[in-house]
Amino acid sequence: MLPTTLLGTARIPNNGGELRLTQRGDEFSISLKGAGGILMTSRVHGSEVALAELGCAFIQGKQNTKVLVGGMGMGFTLAAALKAISKSSEVVVAELVPEVIEWNTGPLGECANRPLDDSRVQLHLGDVAELFKTKQATYDAVLLDVDNGPESFTHADNNKLYSGESLQLIQQTLKPGGVLAIWSAWHNPEFSQLLRKARFKVETKTVRAHKGKGSRHTIYLARKQ
Repeated sequence: MLPTTLLGTARIPNNGGELRLTQRGDEFSISLKGAGGILMTSRVHGSEVALAELGCAFIQGKQNTKVLVGGMGMGFTLAAALKAISKSSEVVVAELVPEVIEWNTGPLGECANRPLDDSRVQLHLGDVAELFKTKQATYDAVLLDVDNGPESFTHADNNKLYSGESLQLIQQTLKPGGVLAIWSAWHNPEFSQLLRKARFKVETKTVRAHKGKGSRHTIYLARKQ
């Protein structure tokens, strides 16, 4: 039986708890200490890729687009977004925990083929919500994979990101026709209604955790009308 090795720990700001990066064989995992489960693994990432593929589908081939990725994770969403956009486009990735960036430039880097090395990437170290306070139409697509989506439970502050007020701010930072794509562990019809109140046209997609199998997750696709 392969041993599990602890590679690093990180405190989430604002008393959000402690993240733990572990390795077992060639598989990496990130968990939240005391939360009773693994948040993400390098083996299962199909829905993280789907978030970027669905959220960026309408800008494929377009020049000079700008995408915001909220939550670095293990880099799979960022890598998929870079694959979807043109060479003249760019991606801003926002990550609250500095150590997560360090892990992605270190032991996790090869999992998603080191997307942070791409010259089209800009890094924002801090809360993704800070970027929505400008109220300027900046992004063609916003991809959010923060905690477990609108029903966040590992970090209570994330609930503010999915409030009606916050969704209206996000809507204002999207260009006309821009898309807000949100990863969620499950589907909540009430959240779809909240998106519509923020003047989005909404649809949801059910995706699988790993290459057509595994847990079913939800991607909310909200387009600015």
